[in-house]
Amino acid sequence: MQKMIVEPSPHIRSSVTTRSIMLDVIIALCPALIAAVVLFGVRALLLTLICCACCVLFEWLFCIITKKSRTTSDRSAIVTGMLLAFNLPVDIPIYMAVIGCFVAIVIVKMLFGGIGQNFANPAVTARIVLMLSFSSAMTTWTAPFAYQGAAADAVTSATPLTAPPEQMPQLVDMLFGVRLGCTGETCVIALLIGGVYLVVRKIISPVTPCAFIGTVAVLSLVANGGDPTAMLYSVMSGGLMLGAIFMATDYSTTPLTSMGKLVFGIGCGVLTFAIREFASLPEGVSYAILLMNILTPYIDKITVPRAFGAKREAKK
Repeated sequence: MQKMIVEPSPHIRSSVTTRSIMLDVIIALCPALIAAVVLFGVRALLLTLICCACCVLFEWLFCIITKKSRTTSDRSAIVTGMLLAFNLPVDIPIYMAVIGCFVAIVIVKMLFGGIGQNFANPAVTARIVLMLSFSSAMTTWTAPFAYQGAAADAVTSATPLTAPPEQMPQLVDMLFGVRLGCTGETCVIALLIGGVYLVVRKIISPVTPCAFIGTVAVLSLVANGGDPTAMLYSVMSGGLMLGAIFMATDYSTTPLTSMGKLVFGIGCGVLTFAIREFASLPEGVSYAILLMNILTPYIDKITVPRAFGAKREAKK
């Protein structure tokens, strides 16, 4: 008699796999990678390739050492490597980037059980660790097109979030990434192209990015007396677009329901604005996402609807 295997619902067969989802994310990140290479030179591509290779290597070694099934074929380590590289200054020393890859893959991802089990976004957490450990290197920026010899002083520490008004780039430059910042966060138009691709492919929901960016926009508008120009600078500065589109939409560290995603996005927006406006840190996107990652189980508990007819668990 043939053995019957019974599995929990839902019993849905789909062609969508982790590999296919990660491939779509990689494709969506490619416009930002191309923009980074144009703006910062081949060094941007080299940094991205090194981060991807190190993330894959660390995950493969972890699986070998712990005698677990190898998971490198799901492409999630490549996505983590790309996101981490995009969150680093283009001229950061390579060994620091390698340390970030180790933190992201081994400590944040694999030690918690691998993909789907980590409570925090690996790239976000690794960036914060590097910020706390190597603050000088993580806040030293290379000017766009410096590799062409277009700028005598190629390295500076003033980004649009910290620069005085007379040194602020034009809005069109902000849109196309001709400003100081991390490797993959500056070109807004490239990030939006990637975000639209993911929404069209139904890989991510637009709820979280729209809530995240919209909350920062509204709060900035109020704080600046209704000045739309100041609001646009706030929205396009720092890593807001990169974080909202690609890191605040991570499956395993964000809420499940649409209401939960809305709460998560608004929370990220409020925390980002508060850190930028009142804290000593010029950028708050990474910290906001990490803090909301911690709150995700509680958001799910509040927003996940109960099955029809289910009763609340009696308090002991």
